[in-house]
Amino acid sequence: MAQTDDVRTRVLDLLEDVSGDPAVRDHLDEDLFELGFLDSMAAIELLVSLEEELGVSVAPTEVERSEMNTANKIVAQVAKRL
Repeated sequence: MAQTDDVRTRVLDLLEDVSGDPAVRDHLDEDLFELGFLDSMAAIELLVSLEEELGVSVAPTEVERSEMNTANKIVAQVAKRL
C-alpha cells in the first residue's frame, strides 16, 4: 500500500508541476482536460515527466485520452506499469 501512496504522491506532484496549479489535487476523479488543467501539450509533457521521474513509459498512442483524463486514472496507469 505504501508504494501505491508514493506513486500517487509523485504523480500528483508531476500533475501540479505540469498544470502549474496545486488545485489539480482537489479534482482526482474529474476530467483534467475539461477543467483546463491539461491540454495536449501538457499531456505530452506529463508523459515525458512520468518516464523521466518514474521510469514509466506510456506512449500517447498506447492509451485513449479517456483512460488518462483524471488524476486517479493516471495513477492507475502508472501503477500498472511499475
